[in-house]
Amino acid sequence: MPLSKLQRYILKKGLESRHFSVSKKVLLDFYAKEKNPPNTKDQIGIITKSVERLINRRLIRGYGIKTAEKWFISQVTLTLIGRKQARELLGKQEKLPFKYLSH
Repeated sequence: MPLSKLQRYILKKGLESRHFSVSKKVLLDFYAKEKNPPNTKDQIGIITKSVERLINRRLIRGYGIKTAEKWFISQVTLTLIGRKQARELLGKQEKLPFKYLSH
């Protein structure tokens, strides 16, 4: 299943981070570049849904507070699968040469 622009942004930001983790506040910068961004409440809802979908795909791990009704995710960390996916998005995944030289 293809990733949305926001999901790709989340993975790239996680890969850029030193410990592969990103605060949810940093993810709000995604909408700073747009001409007509949604209001702040909608931005938070959209980011939360994207984060939850990435968690379901096991690309990231979410940290936060769980109440009786829902999760309040404050930080996300890339999993090994997520790191690999992010490297492929950036084109940094190196191909190993499988040609063996015979003498």
